[in-house]
Amino acid sequence: MNLNALWEYANPVKFSRTVSLVLPWVSVLALVSLVVGLVWGFFFTPDDYRQGSTVKIIFLHVPSAMMAISAWFMMLVTSLIWLIRRHHVSALAAKAAAPIGIVMTLIALATGAIWGQPMWGTWWAWDPRLTSFLILFLFYLGYVALWEAIENPDTAADLTAVLCIVGSVFAFLSRYAVNFWNQGLHQGASLSLDKEENVADVFSTPLYVCIAGFVLLFVALVFLRTRTEIHKRRTKALLARERLG
Repeated sequence: MNLNALWEYANPVKFSRTVSLVLPWVSVLALVSLVVGLVWGFFFTPDDYRQGSTVKIIFLHVPSAMMAISAWFMMLVTSLIWLIRRHHVSALAAKAAAPIGIVMTLIALATGAIWGQPMWGTWWAWDPRLTSFLILFLFYLGYVALWEAIENPDTAADLTAVLCIVGSVFAFLSRYAVNFWNQGLHQGASLSLDKEENVADVFSTPLYVCIAGFVLLFVALVFLRTRTEIHKRRTKALLARERLG
């Protein structure tokens, strides 16, 4: 791939035009994947012999948890691009992804509590993975608050990028805590290359469809919100020029 051609999309005008072309297709694919995956998972899969119908919350919990962590890593990459290349679109993409990550984290926390209560006998446990995931949620809130608290957008982008780098430690722990600490209530990965640990095909196939739907939904929302942020910044710049004029 020609990297110079890739960097052309850092131009706000080209990015907005490309998003306008791609967004409808991504949105439709996201909607179809989510409807198919969730309907298939909740209505056309059997109850688990140990967890009963409670197991079906996996079709919401696993994709949302994966996207909550992946969203932060996406923010990390775009923040590093901002720090290194000073491309405004990358900083705005990180800013746009944060509220979506908050919602994904909330869904994962809520569904995890609902799933955990009948399985563990408690809504919450200070498990290493759960604790690091909760801290990640707090970092999300801090990230959004920092953007709102600083008036200068470049300064805000710099400081939130640093916060994103620090918070990535907890995003990493949220994903791999069970590999570092054997104690804790949280189970291992639901999807694994190890056939003995992986969920049965009757659950994994619709789960993959749900994950695809969540990924596409995240991409669509990030595209939409980034384009909106670009338009907002352009409007502010025009208003500032009018005042000076």
